[in-house]
Amino acid sequence: MIIVSGVVPIRPEMRETAVQAALEMARATAAEQGCLVYRFYADLEDPCLWRIYEEWETAEALAAHFETPHMALFRQQLPALVAGAGEIWRYEVSAAGRI
Repeated sequence: MIIVSGVVPIRPEMRETAVQAALEMARATAAEQGCLVYRFYADLEDPCLWRIYEEWETAEALAAHFETPHMALFRQQLPALVAGAGEIWRYEVSAAGRI
């Protein structure tokens, strides 16, 4: 399994537009083959600091995601929405279990 996790600062004046773009992106991505989880979350202390969390069955599924039309559109929208560089990390998980 592949996990993608990160943080991205959103421009306060663009927050509502970013919410709509993120909702559309999440809905389209959730329908992709190999997507297990695809979510955006606002930080509890800073609603313009967004956390991104994704789970993918395989690296190939994640790679295919980057080639979708909705990802291309989202990438075009991002420069107007983000307030600076974010940090996004990819993790390859070999085992998982409940705590």
